[in-house]
Amino acid sequence: MTQMPPPVAPPPDMPMQPHRGVMILVFSILSWFLCVIFGIVAWVLANSDLRAMAEGRMDPTGEGITKAGKIVAMISVILNLLAIPVIIILIVLGAFAAAAASSGGAAP
Repeated sequence: MTQMPPPVAPPPDMPMQPHRGVMILVFSILSWFLCVIFGIVAWVLANSDLRAMAEGRMDPTGEGITKAGKIVAMISVILNLLAIPVIIILIVLGAFAAAAASSGGAAP
């Protein structure tokens, strides 16, 4: 099993970018209550931030919270994608039930 190489230290004159772990976690939580777009954005930001942390360009102190935000966002996006077919099926069944009820129970 191979090990990952240690992070490359940035040049001394180049400051490290601050991590966005808190923002990523907030976006991933918002994706549960407002819109799945927040989850997609959090997932993409987390991937780029974790890559920058591994390369030594970003402050690695936020790695844990960034990973947590990524996981929460992934779960939210996946569950939303799985819920779409269920919602469509329920709408179609509801339309058939409404049509059957309006025609007196006879098959359409």
